[in-house]
Parts: sequence; structure tokens; C-alpha cells
Amino acid sequence: MKLKTISKFVLGAVCGSLLTISIYATADDNGDAYPMSSGRAGSIPVDEVNNFARVYAIAKNYYVESVTDTKLMKGAINGMLSNLDPHSDYLDAEDFKQLSEMTAGSFAGLGIEVSRDKGDGVKVVAPIYGTPAYVAGIKSGDLIVKIDDTPVSGLSLDDAIKRMRGKAGTKVRLSVVRASELKPLSFTITRANIQIKSVKSAMLAPDYGYVRITNFQADTTNELANTLNKLYKADPNLKGIVLDLRDDPGGLLQSAVGVSGVFLPKDSLVVYTDGRLPSSRQKFFAKPADYDIDGTQEAKLNSVPPVFKTLPMVVLVNQGTASASEIVSGALQDYKRAKILGTKTFGKGSVQTVIPLSSDTAVKLTTALYYTPKGRSIQAEGIKPDIIIQSEYDDLFKSWDMSEASLDKHIDNPLDNGKTKSAKTDSSVPVIRPTKQIATQAELKAKMNAKLKQQPKVVDQSQAQVNLNDDFQLMWALNILEGKPLPASATAQSSSKKTK
Repeated sequence: MKLKTISKFVLGAVCGSLLTISIYATADDNGDAYPMSSGRAGSIPVDEVNNFARVYAIAKNYYVESVTDTKLMKGAINGMLSNLDPHSDYLDAEDFKQLSEMTAGSFAGLGIEVSRDKGDGVKVVAPIYGTPAYVAGIKSGDLIVKIDDTPVSGLSLDDAIKRMRGKAGTKVRLSVVRASELKPLSFTITRANIQIKSVKSAMLAPDYGYVRITNFQADTTNELANTLNKLYKADPNLKGIVLDLRDDPGGLLQSAVGVSGVFLPKDSLVVYTDGRLPSSRQKFFAKPADYDIDGTQEAKLNSVPPVFKTLPMVVLVNQGTASASEIVSGALQDYKRAKILGTKTFGKGSVQTVIPLSSDTAVKLTTALYYTPKGRSIQAEGIKPDIIIQSEYDDLFKSWDMSEASLDKHIDNPLDNGKTKSAKTDSSVPVIRPTKQIATQAELKAKMNAKLKQQPKVVDQSQAQVNLNDDFQLMWALNILEGKPLPASATAQSSSKKTK
């Protein structure tokens, strides 16, 4: 049996805090894309297979507790794939379901944004307008202490979220503590399909727009087109725009191509992939065949006013900018269409092929690396900004080392020519630093709690929340769009390093 790629449909799958780029494939006796065996035809590592069978039998018969065949086999498959790289994985029915939900940008649930609160409960940041939670009367600041009969204190945030999700039309009971009430409140809420918007916008100043993309879903290109049309209608005299991709973990490759196509000339090369097999070598251009997922994106993209092809633009990135958002950043940087500001991105530059094993399980296998139009590999290297603008959290984030290169068994960058060359390149980049840095987790928590208190009581998914006084990177993005000079400290550092 061989496997054949049936679509360029590239989707996101959770891997830690980021989304990985994946391509669907399916079994087909006549295909030639992904052969089931490699190396010599018919070669089987007999000794290794025998050892595996022996270990399987030993675990099955002698382990301290009775263990099922399903558990043993799933563990064996997981071990095989996780030993390759951080993004190859086995997807069971639940993982496969979550994959589809994230791709579509919808799920069956309640419609609330939540965060963990002091380990004792799940705090409601805000209900989303019009959702079951909003209609039922859940309010910002509510503390969820029980989901049905299960105390939340013993659950991780992810587990709590999974319990609140479920099939549309089913009910879930929440026990909620509210500051104004003497005893917990009980809400029985019927789940419904929740549509998540990935594009938000605001005006930063007269004639300067702001667009935030939180992840790349099936409808992101359409959402972006609608958002830009709205901004232009509100202010036809736009002088510049900020595209914020900070903490955007990625998602659909087609959406990344479509978003790039909004700002690049027609038919521009956006990204290409390369791997061992001929089928893994593909090019993606800003043309309908490579971004129009359901037949609606081309018309929407054509409706965007032409001014957005040339409007002055900056893109904000950070260490949480990964995968599909790195594709957009790299393409816009290669064509010099926008200045890239912020800090170096995550460095997730590999492609995973999702190969179904059954109707609801699959293997997610790394099969290729992707490259920017000028041939740069982002893998374990990231996109380096044209101007580094640190956030007040940078010192703390550096101590956590959140990047692809920090992951165990990560794939090295195939174009890495040594750290010395990278260091020389970095030394010429201006660096703008805030006057104060957050150095401890306690300071970070206090800052985050203060921001939570400033959140609106109800979520309007299309409206971005911006505060130039509380966002150093965004403030400087606007300054640079407006043509204000860099601070003397930034330019002095750059020039002094050049002369050494």
C-alpha cells in the first residue's frame, strides 16, 4: 500500500503552545507520494521486531497491574514517533477531533474566555457576546469551582476546558463563586457551536490602523479582507498599518498564503517546502489555487482596496510567533513589503503530514521543511526583526528559553553556517529597550492580573484591545510608522558595534 497526498489542505495541530503545519494524506493503492516502506524493498529488521514482541509480552504478562493491549500499542507508537522530533505524533480520536475544531475555528462549548486562578479554580475572563454562557448569565470575574460533579481544583486548565466542551445540544452544570454572592451559584448551560474569530482590529491613532491575527484558521483570509475593508471605510486616508502576529502559534498554510497575498503583488511566491520525497517539494504562490480553501477567498481578497498593497506597514513578532505566522513574516520581509519589529520568532519551520490510520486516528509525521521566498529556512532559527524592540518581559522570557531550538530532538537548520555569522548579522540591528524589565514570575503575575482587570466585561471578537501606554512594542511600532527617529541609545549601539 502507498499513500497519496490528496490536498494542499494544511492544518494546525497543538504541540505544546504552538500549532504545527500539517498536510493531509490518505491511503491509496495507486498513489506514489508516501511509500509504506523505505530502504531495501521488503527489508524487515527481524531482530528488532522480535525484541519488540518479547518486551510487549513481558509488559503484558508481568507488569504490576493489568494493562490493555490498546494502552501498550498506543505507548509503543507514541514512543516511536516522539523519538524522531518534537512534532511527530500519534493522534487518537480526541486529538484528531481537536485538530479539526481548531482548523475550522469552531467548537461545541459554552463561549467563555478563561484563565487559571491561584490553582483553586478557573476564572472567567469574559463571556463571548451572544454565546450560551453569556445568555445564561456567566459574568467576567466569576470563579468556576465545579464542572458537573467534578471539583476544578484537581484539574489542569486544559482538562477543565475539555470538560466544558462537548457535543452541541448537551448540557453541563457549572458551580460558580461570585464576589457579590454569599453562596455558589449553579448554572446549567446547553452547549452550542462557538465560532472563534481570528482577526481583530482597532485604530491606534488618526489614520493609523491596527490588525491582530490570533491564529490562522480556514476563514482568516476572509476575516482579514472584511477587517481591512472596514478600516478603509472608516478612514480612507490611512497612512499606515500595524499587523500584530505576536503569540500567534500558526495554523493553516493556505490562510498564511492568503494573508500574505493581501499585501503582496499578485502571484508572488510566498513559501516553498522541501523534503526527501518529490511530493514534499511544493511551491505556494499568492494565487487562488494556493489559498482559496472553499471558493470564497478569491472574491474577498479582490475586494480589498489596492492601497493595502503599498500602504506603509510594520509587522510585530515575538518568541510566540510560530509556524504559519513565521511564513507571513518571512515573506513580507523578503519582499521588503514591511518592516519586521519585535524579537526573534519561535523557529517552527517544519511541515507535518497527517496520515489517517482510521476514520478518527492518524499519524502526524514531519516530512519537509519550509523556506521563505529568498530561500531562508526558519527551522530552529526563526525570523529576525529588522528592528529589535524588546518588551518589558524579555529578560524573563529569555530565562525560560521558549523556542524550537530549545526543544529536545529538534531538527537543526539545514542552512546553518555557524553562530559567528548570525552574531555579526544581529550586531547591526538596532535594539530599543524599555526602561524597566520584569525579572520575576511574581512581577509577571501581578502585571497579568492588572491587565485582566482592564479587560472588557464582554468579549467583542472583532475589537482588539490596545493600550499604547502599556505596550512598549506597539508604541514603538506606531512611532516608526509615523516616522519618528529611533532613540539615541538604539542607534548608538548599532553604530558602535559596526566600528569594532
